[in-house]
Amino acid sequence: MKTEFSPILSVRFRILYEDEWYLAIDKPPGLLTIPAPGNKKSLTELLNMEGERAGIPVKLHPCHRLDGETSGVLLFAKGKKAQQLMMERFHEKKVHKLYIALVQGGLEKEEGLITRALEGKPAITRYRVLERLPFCTLVEVEPETGRTNQIRLHFKGIGHPLVGETRYAFRKDFPLAVPRLMLHAKELTFPHPLIAEEITIQAPLPADMGRVLERVRNG
Repeated sequence: MKTEFSPILSVRFRILYEDEWYLAIDKPPGLLTIPAPGNKKSLTELLNMEGERAGIPVKLHPCHRLDGETSGVLLFAKGKKAQQLMMERFHEKKVHKLYIALVQGGLEKEEGLITRALEGKPAITRYRVLERLPFCTLVEVEPETGRTNQIRLHFKGIGHPLVGETRYAFRKDFPLAVPRLMLHAKELTFPHPLIAEEITIQAPLPADMGRVLERVRNG
């Protein structure tokens, strides 16, 4: 049974990983993970449309979500059973996610832990400063919990909203125009549910974030 998506999807998307059960895409910014009312086609819909055209008999199901503006590693399961097994890994907190974010202002500490509860539930975010820049700071972020919009809300809560933020801050408050929210899902690591192996999937820094960093560095 033909279940390989890479040959047909790689024309439009960067394929980061594929095996018999899972597929990881370098999600471009501007696409929702799943459908929402009033929006254009989601990434999940686009991928499955391509699969149907190629005669692939299985459907892709997202194992987690990224915001529409966020880029980076997004993992899909081939079929509901594989999705359920991976979701169990997420619920057991065995999946580790790393993000790259550009936040407004200068963080006081080189690394830190944000523990502010969100919607009445515990939420934990670790961060480490990668580079201090004019007006902003480049950080590596590891969310230990998976609350909705956790990274955005946590950095807003400590007075350093993400560059490009429009929902929880005003974009005009940042002196440099940016094309979108400066948040990128850099890495996903998990114990594979069906083979005895730990998998690490990485997505390179996208071109638009690279251009913003160069502009900030060059003043």
